[in-house]
Amino acid sequence: MGRERVSFFCSECGHESGNWLGRCPGCSGWNTFREAPVKRAGYPPGVAHGTRTASLMAGHPPELLVGAVLTRDERLPTHSGEMDRVLGGGIVPGSVILLGGDPGIGKSTLLLQLAAAVGNGPGMVLYVSGEESRQQVQMRAGRLGISCDHLYFSSEADLDRLQSALESVAPALVIIDSIQTMSHPGLPMLPGSIGQLRECTAELVRLAKLENFSCFLIGHVTKDGALAGPRVLEHMVDTVLSFEGDSHQNLRLLRAVKNRFGATNEIAVFTMGERGLEEVANPSALFLDGRAVDIPGSVVVVALEGTRPVLVEVQALVCPTVFGAPRRATTGVDYNRVVLTAAVLEKRAGLNLANQDIYVSVVGGLRVVEPAVDLGVALALASNFRNIPVDAGTVVLGEIGLTGEVRAVGQVEQRIREAVRLGFRRFILPERNLDVSSRYPDLEVIGVKTVREALDKAL
Repeated sequence: MGRERVSFFCSECGHESGNWLGRCPGCSGWNTFREAPVKRAGYPPGVAHGTRTASLMAGHPPELLVGAVLTRDERLPTHSGEMDRVLGGGIVPGSVILLGGDPGIGKSTLLLQLAAAVGNGPGMVLYVSGEESRQQVQMRAGRLGISCDHLYFSSEADLDRLQSALESVAPALVIIDSIQTMSHPGLPMLPGSIGQLRECTAELVRLAKLENFSCFLIGHVTKDGALAGPRVLEHMVDTVLSFEGDSHQNLRLLRAVKNRFGATNEIAVFTMGERGLEEVANPSALFLDGRAVDIPGSVVVVALEGTRPVLVEVQALVCPTVFGAPRRATTGVDYNRVVLTAAVLEKRAGLNLANQDIYVSVVGGLRVVEPAVDLGVALALASNFRNIPVDAGTVVLGEIGLTGEVRAVGQVEQRIREAVRLGFRRFILPERNLDVSSRYPDLEVIGVKTVREALDKAL
């Protein structure tokens, strides 16, 4: 019998070579090449027959797309209005959802509560943890007050043995905590490597589509906050959720970054307490709680997070610099837009900010990126610089151009309704959005064309 043919592969990225290399040309790693027998042409080194990810429609002829009978499955309810909002109305059967967030932010707590909610409703749930033992997860469930007869636990990290568990339980929802701990038995790479992540995720996606169960994957993040695995996982799954928040505060934000079954940039707001995560039905009231009135540098704006309008307070501090170059610092708003707004105020409104330190912050931990808050930032800066407060019952909206004009913003009526619900009666808007004032005759709606005009009306 002849000697079995061997090949060399990178244990980090799976790059294959006919001979050993000191440095991998795929990931540039040193001494990562390993030897493995070649099983079959077209399969990665060390992968046995049949373990390569198969097509979802293997053996099926092409089918008519338009005009074919559409089978619609009902979404799985999460019994959480905030979670349903982010997912687009519930969990779609057969979908694969990736959840990422900083360590200790509450990812496992969130999905354990979700597992209990689904298990007490439509079907079986399998919670797979490669990082914690059954006793540890059971202790967390007891602390959260979870009681569910249809919630099963497995600590299996081997993908083949996990498939056997899926066949025995037949779950409607599977939670993998985390995908970095899973390993494909046919790949001799280390768990967490790019090759293992790609193959394990592809196999779980295939199983979820074929068996029609929903799957949540918890993914680790890098020190920069991005999901680990060079965006490989984000392209393979149906939905990507980002769990954000400060570990020193109890506020948590769940944001949809990608969603094939709903709107993106939706957010869910939770607070972390002794009994786990509790949803916040009215985040605007939470962000404005404790707001000081008649203080220069404070302005209320309405930001759109997906389809939800959220009222937040923008605070600005302007003070003479003691250094050669003035400082510019921001929290919760885009730094470059604040710098541009300060330049427009200096050039078009005559405010001498070149020798002033500028600090701008959004209170509450929310990050606002849309340009509709530009005018609010400008008025907050001018208010603190002139030491004149903006009326506490005023909401400001508008995008600022470099020539000093105030441009129209979208979905103004939706923003106004949210502000009126919280008791605001005065609005400063772009003049092109004044057509909504006829539908609200009991409100004071002021239209402005330029930043200088807005300063005159507000201050």
